[in-house]
Amino acid sequence: MTFSNIKFKKVWNHPVTNIIKSFWFFYCLAVFIVIARFAPNFARDGGLIKAEYSIGYGAVAWIFLQSGLSMETKRILANISNWRAHLTVATMSFLITSSIVYGFCVAIIKSNDKNIDNWVLMGIITTITCPTTVASNVIMTHDANGNDLLCVCEVVLGNLFGAFITPALVQMYTSNDLFAFGNPSRGGSISALYGRVMKQVGLSVFVPLFVGQCIQNIFPKQTSAYLSFLKRYNIKIGSYMLLLIMFSSFSTAFYQKSFTSVSHICIVFVCFFNLGVYLFFTMVSFCLARPFFILKLFPEEPIKGKCSKLYYYSYKIFRPFYYNKKDTICIMFCAPAKTAALGVSLITSQYGDHKEHLGKLLVPLVLYQGEQVLTASIFVPILRRWVKEELEEDKLREQEERDDEKTLSGCSDLVKLPTTDIERQTVSSSESSIP
Repeated sequence: MTFSNIKFKKVWNHPVTNIIKSFWFFYCLAVFIVIARFAPNFARDGGLIKAEYSIGYGAVAWIFLQSGLSMETKRILANISNWRAHLTVATMSFLITSSIVYGFCVAIIKSNDKNIDNWVLMGIITTITCPTTVASNVIMTHDANGNDLLCVCEVVLGNLFGAFITPALVQMYTSNDLFAFGNPSRGGSISALYGRVMKQVGLSVFVPLFVGQCIQNIFPKQTSAYLSFLKRYNIKIGSYMLLLIMFSSFSTAFYQKSFTSVSHICIVFVCFFNLGVYLFFTMVSFCLARPFFILKLFPEEPIKGKCSKLYYYSYKIFRPFYYNKKDTICIMFCAPAKTAALGVSLITSQYGDHKEHLGKLLVPLVLYQGEQVLTASIFVPILRRWVKEELEEDKLREQEERDDEKTLSGCSDLVKLPTTDIERQTVSSSESSIP
């Protein structure tokens, strides 16, 4: 190895260089946004590469194919039955977030500020009623060592229910006089929306997840070798696909002149509003996932017959609502996140007769997606350190269980051996006694 190679390796592995390298996602995203600005027709919906299919289906499908290959079937089934987590995420994602943001939007529109466009406020409402994002929360949860299996379940359920809940919430919030101008009550477009969302969730989530599970169970050695190869060379397919999804979203927004259809003041307002809302709802999600009063009410696990029935059954029902750290990370990334992959379809399907305002409606959604990914990326190393202790405890527990299994199997072998020897001695002695 030459001196120049040694020097390069030393610089490349320097702590400062490692910090710079850790932000590679942001550098690539900035490059893609610049490309989307000057060549929006390339990756927009209906553009040169037909991004609604190649990226909207292909990139998302690859993420969930990867999830299907790396996740154990029995663990997926166990997380599907976690109804408490589903209830927590759905309540936060659809009801709490939308009602609070709607209150803010009512206050803003009543202030009659000319710099804030009413259709942009309508876009904020439609954005916040969308289901959780399809790809980024799975990737961020996995990178933060959270429960990515539960995250996949939340994505599937959230987007299935979101096809029905989102239009209903938009109808409810636009039923009053303040936002009556944004009521998208078009029966035909809503029914077409359901078909489109079911098709997208089925082809980009269900099918690749099922195929990945089949490949994993039929070819376990080849799957393990493939995953080891990706890990060895630090190939992050999910992050690459997420960049393509965001590239397509920004291309669509630039092509529809979303950022030039409103004032710069309005854009700045939406950026800060989205950031504040995302941080606030992430904090609320954490408090909802680990409510301190549950530990105060149920400090000890009850033993049946040694405590009151009220305490015993209350503990069984409510104590699991205090989630472990891995599940908490999943809830923190799923509950405040909003989908752009399906959100664009939801908005364009509902507002098919408002083409002139479509760009304004998409501004909050596209900006929210970018900001949630950037902010979540900052949370990842913090949450990874926070969950480290719990992961080590889980590994120790699993190791103890394996040791116990080995001990039990060894004891059973020892019990069998003397019996076999005695039987052999009995047989041999009986044979020798025969004249």
